[in-house]
Amino acid sequence: MKDNVAKRLFDFTVAAAGLLLLWPLLLAIALWVRLDSPGPALYRQVRVGRHGVPFRIRKFRTMFLDAGGPPLTVGADPRITRAGRMLRRTRLDELPQLLDVLEGTMSLVGPRPEVPRYMDAAPPVLKARVLSVRPGITDPVAVAHLDESALLAQADDPERVYRETLLPAKLQAAATYAEQATLRSDLKVIWRTLRALWGGGKP
Repeated sequence: MKDNVAKRLFDFTVAAAGLLLLWPLLLAIALWVRLDSPGPALYRQVRVGRHGVPFRIRKFRTMFLDAGGPPLTVGADPRITRAGRMLRRTRLDELPQLLDVLEGTMSLVGPRPEVPRYMDAAPPVLKARVLSVRPGITDPVAVAHLDESALLAQADDPERVYRETLLPAKLQAAATYAEQATLRSDLKVIWRTLRALWGGGKP
């Protein structure tokens, strides 16, 4: 589904309603993050947005301040805080991206935005297809790869496995989404995401 007025209106309405309804939870999480380890509640990182325009994605901070290291998280990554482990497991760390949706840099459903170092390695034609739409908080690929960190933990070289195996498959699936999605399929993705994360069911 190409980015259009109906999709943008849907995104804006749901994101605004979500922020209004969830602000007590957002405030509580922000306080928890601050109390759990020194540093700000929010973390911002450069990602590649629609048409290749970079933007700074918002997340609740799940790592120790100035942890450094590669952008991939693998298994029981020692950089992750106690609060961060729960936030990552439930994907509550992604909730601040509702602000990115309001701003128009993201959509509720769309290809998950990659960091520049990984997107730069993608074939130009495939990259153009993926970046033809706004990136999203969730998409079918994200639902299918909820255990990505655990999978990478089994690899001798997680960085190579991600670049050579996982990333191409994810980008191909993201490109298919960008060309075939509809508002109805987006609603299904949102439902599958909520069900997989918090409903105890399979995606």
